[in-house]
Amino acid sequence: MKDIDAIAMLQDPVRRRLYEYVVAQGREVGRNEAAEGAGVARTLAAHHLDKLTEAGLLESGSRRLTGRSGPGAGRPAKVYTRAAGERAVSLPGRDYRTAAELLAEAAEEAGLDAGLTAAARRRGEALRGSAEPCGGLDEAMAILAARGYEPRLEAAEGGGGAEGEDGGAEGEGAVSGAVIRMRNCPFHAVAEAFPPLVCGMNLALLEGLFGVDGPLRARMDARPGECCVVIQASKNNEH
Repeated sequence: MKDIDAIAMLQDPVRRRLYEYVVAQGREVGRNEAAEGAGVARTLAAHHLDKLTEAGLLESGSRRLTGRSGPGAGRPAKVYTRAAGERAVSLPGRDYRTAAELLAEAAEEAGLDAGLTAAARRRGEALRGSAEPCGGLDEAMAILAARGYEPRLEAAEGGGGAEGEDGGAEGEGAVSGAVIRMRNCPFHAVAEAFPPLVCGMNLALLEGLFGVDGPLRARMDARPGECCVVIQASKNNEH
């Protein structure tokens, strides 16, 4: 299926709600949960979830949602997650990815890491403009969401139960204060090919956007399947 056909499937409001719900959870989602999250009947949800899978926007599998195994554990249920592939449409056709990869390759070969990070930090500062560095987590989450990072809030280490966007208590990986982690890297394709260069650029961009001496700071803390940068809040700026 062509990218434009796949993306066009999200024009249906029910399909779009289901897709957005599954994506927001960052984990496998069963049909019952997706239906409840989107506010539709299970049979309708199942139909649209399978259509989204056929289009390559979701991936499906099966597992027992009860957490039990063996006799009496019940049949495996169908579950869905966001597909790993990317979909993009440009009219007229453009190929910015190839240009970005060529520029990254040239920068890496020429040892231009320092120049790239300096330019990225300046761009972050320019995006912030004359405003003071963001001081609140809610504002930071909105800024990151608008830039495609898909942020979620994680509890401070030992914080005992702050919840991410999917409602689960999460506390791993925080150093001090609350941590904003991002499920999506907007530079994913190029970062996969040139991780040190592009992850360093991403860090510098967010340092410029949030400042380096304010109540929020960007730092590296890579996890599989997530953005390599997190936003750290000091203890007295968690709300």
